[in-house]
Amino acid sequence: MAETRKAIHAFLTPASHEAWHEFAAENGVSVSGLIEALAADWAERAQAAGRVEDDGFALDEVEALARQARRIDAQRRRRSR
Repeated sequence: MAETRKAIHAFLTPASHEAWHEFAAENGVSVSGLIEALAADWAERAQAAGRVEDDGFALDEVEALARQARRIDAQRRRRSR
């Protein structure tokens, strides 16, 4: 049976967009592959550390990324007003 897949769509700054695609091209992978690899890595490391929570990952790295993402989202909301 075919694996079910879901799309992710994001609006990025030109610099961020270029960084994702440049990294992917330099490493011979797709951006989709990078996103899936990151999620798998975080899940494996969280599980190995015994830090899996029902509502998400508890890795310090992921928590730091979430804080940064919240700041970016807040800046975008302020600009769109």
